[in-house]
Amino acid sequence: MRSDQEDEFRQYVVSRTERLRRFAYLCCGDWHRAEDAVQTALLRLYRSWNRAKRKTLDGYTRRIIVNLLIDEYRLVWFRRVHVSDRLPESVLPDAGGGSDQRMVLTKALMCLPQRQRAAVVLRFWEDLSIEQTAKTMGCSSGSVKNLTMRGLSTLRGLLADEALAHIEGAAS
Repeated sequence: MRSDQEDEFRQYVVSRTERLRRFAYLCCGDWHRAEDAVQTALLRLYRSWNRAKRKTLDGYTRRIIVNLLIDEYRLVWFRRVHVSDRLPESVLPDAGGGSDQRMVLTKALMCLPQRQRAAVVLRFWEDLSIEQTAKTMGCSSGSVKNLTMRGLSTLRGLLADEALAHIEGAAS
């Protein structure tokens, strides 16, 4: 790669890494796996930089991340054990007392199947259209609508259960 191309790539990485990392976290629920996915995605992006920069770089990179995470779930032998001596990092900075709500929402989001979670995150966190989400996920617009509908329905149920448990807990 020429030095001007390396500078372009470096600028892209510096400006987007944190956003891509948050996106990957919302898709998988684990900061370490998110970091691994972003690093692998950036490596793949570097290898195909000339071809990729003719496309929408953010969409191209998000698609790599989604595919990496979905492929990881497909591995039969994949089993993750979470052991840590530190408290987990916060998901998002608290912007006015909503951290409890964010924690509940993130917990509910992690209960969704991988493809539903990816569709919901791409549509509502990344604010992509149905067509952009379909392109990123490598599926049809109808599949995105279906995955989003099912994901939102499941989230509503989970959040309603959480609200009910909170109300019952406060009443006792």
